[in-house]
Amino acid sequence: MSNKTLRIVPLGGLGEIGKNMMSIEYGNNILIVDTGIMFPENDMLGIDYIIPDFQYLMDKRDRIRGIIITHGHEDHTGAIAHVYEELHAPIYATKLTIGLLEVKLKRAGLRDKAELITVEAGDQVKIGPFTVDFCHVSHSIPDCVALGIDTPGGFIVHTGDYKFDHTPVDNWPTDYAKLSEFAGRGVLALLADSTNADKPGWTPSERVIDPGFDKVFSEAKGRILVASFASLVSRMQQVANAAMNHNRKMAFVGYSMRENAKMARKLGYLDIPDDVVVPLDQALQMKPKKVVLMCTGSQGEPSSIMGRLASGRNRQFDLLPGDTIVLSSHPIPGNEETVSRTINNLFRRGANVVYDPIAPVHVSGHASQEEMKLMMHLVKPKYMIPVHGELRHLKQHAQLAQVVGIPAENISVIENGQVIEFEDGKMSLGERVPGGYVFVDGDRVGEVGPAVLREREALSDAGVVFVNMLVNQHSHKLVRTPELVTHGFVYEPASEEFVAGMCVEVERLAHESDGNGDLQAKVEKGLKSYIYKETKSRPLIFAVVNEL
Repeated sequence: MSNKTLRIVPLGGLGEIGKNMMSIEYGNNILIVDTGIMFPENDMLGIDYIIPDFQYLMDKRDRIRGIIITHGHEDHTGAIAHVYEELHAPIYATKLTIGLLEVKLKRAGLRDKAELITVEAGDQVKIGPFTVDFCHVSHSIPDCVALGIDTPGGFIVHTGDYKFDHTPVDNWPTDYAKLSEFAGRGVLALLADSTNADKPGWTPSERVIDPGFDKVFSEAKGRILVASFASLVSRMQQVANAAMNHNRKMAFVGYSMRENAKMARKLGYLDIPDDVVVPLDQALQMKPKKVVLMCTGSQGEPSSIMGRLASGRNRQFDLLPGDTIVLSSHPIPGNEETVSRTINNLFRRGANVVYDPIAPVHVSGHASQEEMKLMMHLVKPKYMIPVHGELRHLKQHAQLAQVVGIPAENISVIENGQVIEFEDGKMSLGERVPGGYVFVDGDRVGEVGPAVLREREALSDAGVVFVNMLVNQHSHKLVRTPELVTHGFVYEPASEEFVAGMCVEVERLAHESDGNGDLQAKVEKGLKSYIYKETKSRPLIFAVVNEL
């Protein structure tokens, strides 16, 4: 590899939905695009969220010229505090996105240390050897940009998340002219959002939600609780409009929802009169038919407001008879089971739940197949690299690229960690770098790995049995009957006979051992065989030997 090689290094978002992060490199210069998080899958017990593995960049800090954030959603911004704490590079983003980043950095105690540089759509900014054009695109949050990145090794376009919405909520459609201008400059490679690559046709406009909200608000007899992402500013405006139209007051619930709404109102992205917004305490004292609460938890996250309401664990307030809950989102791929369980639990607790496809209360913010074709026609890239999606989405996007005339050999479907290189305008695969998961569990980042998750899964699957033995240090014989404690395995009062049988088996194993070999290991192995023979289950077994 020469110093004139242009390298694209995907660290997140390729082969999955979420934790989008990409490194673009030329010579000794690196430009990072996005720093997102990903929600844990159902078998990732206890994990709060997942961030990209950016270990690859740790010894290259001095080469990083900047971090660009394309828009304010969690899957593009959520890891910013983790990344900035280690890499300390200037951050470039549009005004609303900067506001959302400030909220995150403030919570992490990094706001005063971070260098935040506000850009606007239409700006051209020099960042090291890279000249970056910011092009406005429509999405489900205002102030989103695609990037035209001019490098000494060629001009590449990164779409970010986008859709071609002719009637967006903020009345600011995608800048078709700018995308066409990119084509005129000769696009070496297009890195394009693939999230909806398996959806035919066009994604509906955000405006179709307004009649859906109007119907819900006109029919609801009690409180209305709208669940959405805390960064979905456009949806906040639509809920506020419906609240005003139906003479309701609005309260934002949860720290991130309150802070983001406060920031968006201050910057002018939310147009809500002061007399419409009330504190939560006041809203809870008002007549139910006069209130709408905007909450987090549209994905059923257990720690979110909606997740706690579904399980009856919310401290500030509980559900009331007649409450209407609107889940204004689609389940993230892989999260369908969690969302369905949350909906069922909300119904079980007496709420009326409205969700898509029951009513048009959400539309995707991502381009569907016809829009993807239009993007490729507008940009006219030589090479096509699908990004932002599971492997099935990337593969489908690649097929669409062939349909519009891009040769198969000029399309590269890759996953996280697979480096792509361009030298003299020709694309080839480079080495692989780490591109896996870094789990965040409370304050621990990267300390919980696959081995711990497998152990947690085993604990949740068949429970655990603790065996405490007291033996004479000289004769190695049991001094008293072993103590057995089980969790998640058997309910002891109802299974006294079986627990007594386990005690007898432990005594037998200890007697046979007679001080020869590792008693702890023998008891764990022998009791495991005994339990499986009797119950066909495999709880984790931990034996402790104390000498007297």
